[in-house]
Amino acid sequence: MTVIAQARLGLHDPHDCTDANDELTVLHAIYDTLVKRDGQGFVPALAREWFVSDDACVWDFTLQAGVQFHDGTLCDATAVAASLERMAREDKGYTLGAPAVWRQFLGGAKLEVFSATQLRVTLTAPMADLLDVLEQGFVVAPSAFAALDAGDHSAQVGSGPYRIVEITPSQISALRVDGHFLDRPANDKVTWLLETDAAKRQTMLANGTVQVANGLEFEASRSLGAMRHEFLSPVAIIYLLNAARGPLVDTRVRRALSLAVDREAIVATVMQGAARPLRGFISPNHFGAGQGTGAEMDHEIARALLAEAGHGDGLTLEVDCPTRLPDEAERLTGALAAQLAKVGITLNVHIHPEREDYAHMVRHKEIRDLCVFDSSPMSTYRVLYEKIDSRVAGSWWQGYANPEIEALIDKGCITTDRAARAENWRRAYALLQDDPAWLTLYNPLRVIGIAGEHPDFTMPADGVIDVPQLPLLEESALAG
Repeated sequence: MTVIAQARLGLHDPHDCTDANDELTVLHAIYDTLVKRDGQGFVPALAREWFVSDDACVWDFTLQAGVQFHDGTLCDATAVAASLERMAREDKGYTLGAPAVWRQFLGGAKLEVFSATQLRVTLTAPMADLLDVLEQGFVVAPSAFAALDAGDHSAQVGSGPYRIVEITPSQISALRVDGHFLDRPANDKVTWLLETDAAKRQTMLANGTVQVANGLEFEASRSLGAMRHEFLSPVAIIYLLNAARGPLVDTRVRRALSLAVDREAIVATVMQGAARPLRGFISPNHFGAGQGTGAEMDHEIARALLAEAGHGDGLTLEVDCPTRLPDEAERLTGALAAQLAKVGITLNVHIHPEREDYAHMVRHKEIRDLCVFDSSPMSTYRVLYEKIDSRVAGSWWQGYANPEIEALIDKGCITTDRAARAENWRRAYALLQDDPAWLTLYNPLRVIGIAGEHPDFTMPADGVIDVPQLPLLEESALAG
């Protein structure tokens, strides 16, 4: 048996939207999706192949034949369509502070089942990056819908390479499914174990009690030697900037903020080296990542821009700051204040201890001048659509508008050629260097521990443990 120790444990409705890697690792093991993420691209899963129309509105999927859910019912095109329809419900797709995430893309879609293996999805608007959504479109047995709707989150019935056999407050266990259409997982049984203390997770790995320990301390974990695996999180730690009212309406002031920051120093002091400076608006793991050089520190230009904007004698900005998510938010804001003071900017900080209330405040566009936040979607398109496009005015949008970037968003929606679309997104992010919507700072570095020596192991681009792809660990638990 392979045991994975992690800081959070629990399953919610699989059709709600989550970026919690401790939950996604379970969901991806027990549910199939139409496609799987592979680096910056996608590979077949339930869908053996797919075709998209030139206008990026019509998607045809050919599905694996004969797939069964863990309750023995058939996972065919009708079942897939039912899951997509459920995802698009107004009461589904809820993530912290933002309801109906999936509805904005799948709402009103026409779902046509031509046979057990042929499904057509016709969108109401073009979306060449639809696979970004479908990668988290967990296909749930329709027999579980009623229980899930009633709030019974133990009703987890998928068709994935593992099936759940036990759910308790402290652990979730699953067995390998023989004959699954994807590659056979190396480990026959997996248990996700709740352990909130990172030091205890590391000790459990070191003494062989568990075979995988997620979310370890960056420096303390170095004692694990070859069992320690470091990876870049795609989550961007940022400050959302209020471009609707106040001094940050002015592009020059937003750019001055970006130029005033020494990201390397913040990484070294606030994160103790456990991050990489973010030069663009998405991580290097993202499709079409455009890092640019616009985020380099230049105090001289920053001061000149502030003076040109009428703030040569100084500027005070009001900052909203949570106490967690990111957990370093208060330390980060303190470090930022010290850096911005060097160009004449003073931060007046307002602390918010209730994180969900804080998220609702941000979603309701009630932030002051700027606020600590993160950007977690692995979809480059979703970041632009939900957070940058003024015509959408999505949950986390804060008044920013740039017609040139919005024209590129429109073009990307209908550009079905992946290479051309990646270049389109790179152009959009290059423009965001000169006219920043956010103050971008860094991508965290995370650590996972795995028993034994596995020099070829790499974490997926999204930072989620891919349990079916783990090396054989039962016999290596005491190695190292």
